[in-house]
Amino acid sequence: MKKRIVIFASGSGTNAENIIKYFQRTQFAEVVRVLSNKKDAKVLERAERLGVNTVSFTKEELFFENGVLEILKEVEPDIIVLAGFLLKFPEIILKEFPNKVINIHPALLPKYGGKGMYGNYVHEAVINNKEAETGITIHYVNENYDEGAIISQKKVTLSKNETPETVAEKVHILEYEWFPKIIEEVLRNG
Repeated sequence: MKKRIVIFASGSGTNAENIIKYFQRTQFAEVVRVLSNKKDAKVLERAERLGVNTVSFTKEELFFENGVLEILKEVEPDIIVLAGFLLKFPEIILKEFPNKVINIHPALLPKYGGKGMYGNYVHEAVINNKEAETGITIHYVNENYDEGAIISQKKVTLSKNETPETVAEKVHILEYEWFPKIIEEVLRNG
């Protein structure tokens, strides 16, 4: 039986689309649902186009027992993947699915993590601090932003003339290459 993946995303969904396509090429696992806190998020359209069921929800439905948690209990995911999901993940779900929720962060944690550190905010901070490298961190989710145990980090070298856009491009390449592979690794080892 295929492993079951649920993705949470808030934005355009390029990582979610990449993960869906990666697992559609395998017999090992599949993305069975994509959930978003924004009903007009592009990720929902991308997922539906690829044949994946989607659900949008309100902030209230995320944090109370009879909302998103009930959906997850019905779906019974083997792993929950946060791919550009910007809300703090609720403890009620973390307790129900211990060590089954992972996130990707566009920097090398513990640097440049925490509330408000996403997207170009991260890349601008990396450039402003004249970092020689950046990358991605895939980690377990706990009750604090970007503080869960690190699963994997991948690095890329930066030049002196980087812009937030060029850093984002380098980070996206790492995300697309490594995020699906690390999800598969976590599922195989879990």
